[in-house]
Amino acid sequence: MTPGALTPPDKVTGTLDETRRWMRPAMQEAVERLHPVPRLISGFALGWLTAGGSPRTGTGGKGVRPALAGLAAAAAGGRAEDAALGAAAVEFVHAFSLVHDDIMDGDELRRHRATAWKAYGVGAAVLTGDGLLALALDTLAKTGNADAVLRLTSVLVELVNGQAADTAFEGRPWSGPEAVTVEEYREMAVGKTASLLGCAASIGWLLGGGDREGADRMDRMGRHLGLAFQAVDDLLGIWGDPSATGKAVYGDLRQGKKSLPVVAALRSGNEELARLLEARPEDEHEARRAALLIERAGGREYTEELAERELAAALALIEETGGPGSAELAALARYVVSRRA
Repeated sequence: MTPGALTPPDKVTGTLDETRRWMRPAMQEAVERLHPVPRLISGFALGWLTAGGSPRTGTGGKGVRPALAGLAAAAAGGRAEDAALGAAAVEFVHAFSLVHDDIMDGDELRRHRATAWKAYGVGAAVLTGDGLLALALDTLAKTGNADAVLRLTSVLVELVNGQAADTAFEGRPWSGPEAVTVEEYREMAVGKTASLLGCAASIGWLLGGGDREGADRMDRMGRHLGLAFQAVDDLLGIWGDPSATGKAVYGDLRQGKKSLPVVAALRSGNEELARLLEARPEDEHEARRAALLIERAGGREYTEELAERELAAALALIEETGGPGSAELAALARYVVSRRA
């Protein structure tokens, strides 16, 4: 992935750290409004606390979405900090979706730690997700920017539809006319992942004093970047280093996920691959065999190329926008494709 190689990692890390500095107070103030139980679990899900409630060191996630909001605000002529409430709202939505997704998927680990439902129980985790969503809407409403609020509420519908499509994919056959298509996968990924990145960038632009036309451009940029982001996630779900990703080796294959490399590879009509995936690889040998067949069928190459195309489209829109934050925005976009976790 050559564009990713151009990213100055220290510069991006500095941007992410700075984003957390100005966003964290807004998030903490909001979380304090919750009942002690969802407050504790929210702190755990956001990476601030241990399961027992002690302060925890660590980033609590990549922070790409809030950084997009801050850099978009700067590109619009404002300060990154102007996007604090919008960035916090987007991060609350992201955290809410992860808490609920982990329950639906039965995932027990996230970022090398127990998931919220595994640590505290399903009921408490569901309530915490609800609380995070409520905080997102309340926090953004405090900006008084009606356009920003409408963009977030619209994206929430897209998120639900994207998650519903992803869940429905589980019941679809691995081969034949009813198999999931690449086009269907792309539509799902736009709703489940890309829409929120587009929303983060567009809200940041608005809170930085930008106009609606620029916000629409930022939304398109973020959606292209979101598709690249999801493609990289899918690659890491099969070929990623477990010590970096915090997930089991070949985890997506063992869980039967119809990720993009899988869907693209199955277009070749490889019956052995379809049988392996349908039975779900029971051990590392079978999973390794499935991963090899996916690669031979072009699934890995197709996904890498899609990530590159979507990154190029995002970078073109950033260049068109210009502004004082555009260089940092481009660096962050390249980081999304070059990351290893």
